[in-house]
Amino acid sequence: MQLILASGSPRRRQLIRLFGRPVVFCTADVDELSITTPDPAQNAIDTALLKATAVAPDYPDSIVVGADTNVAFGDLILGKPHDEDHAFDTLSMLRGRQHHVHTGLAVINTTTGQTETAVCTTVVQMRPYSDAEIGAYIATGDPMDKAGAYGIQHPVHQLVADLAGCYVNVVGLPVCALTAALAAVGLQIERDLETVCADHHHFAADIFGRMMAFAP
Repeated sequence: MQLILASGSPRRRQLIRLFGRPVVFCTADVDELSITTPDPAQNAIDTALLKATAVAPDYPDSIVVGADTNVAFGDLILGKPHDEDHAFDTLSMLRGRQHHVHTGLAVINTTTGQTETAVCTTVVQMRPYSDAEIGAYIATGDPMDKAGAYGIQHPVHQLVADLAGCYVNVVGLPVCALTAALAAVGLQIERDLETVCADHHHFAADIFGRMMAFAP
């Protein structure tokens, strides 16, 4: 069956290639702000389902994957920054503190109509970085398309001190959780991602690079 990823995120597109099979990429034309679920984990699931259901009618006999990642500081859901000042305020609030990153998944088998949803959560501890570091990072432009205004995989500005849970979940797509969701709707992934992701529960700056080495 054809595999469809309803996401414009270059990071998700790169990660799903770890499955070693052809993928069709599209972007769901939806209003993500229409999802107002207050619980951050459920909000991520509901937004992922919104994306997948919007795309599914265009792809019969396919498996459609929707995903959404949010950063939660307590019950406050932090999306992508509106501008540089917003990015600065967000990173200042997260500085030296813990937060949760939730990625919701929605997988639809458009032949059978079967739908599987899941959420993966990672606890992230930020470094006590300085205002100057925040400013230098914002100047790269990297925070502007990322929930919580940071990318854990940035090669120079590494703001995360430690994490508990899945590293690639913070990047935007927990591939092991997605493997289970795909299997639940009838698509078995042949590649041994258990081995590929053997250390995905342990934070290290080079994990992302080593994982990408497996992408075709």
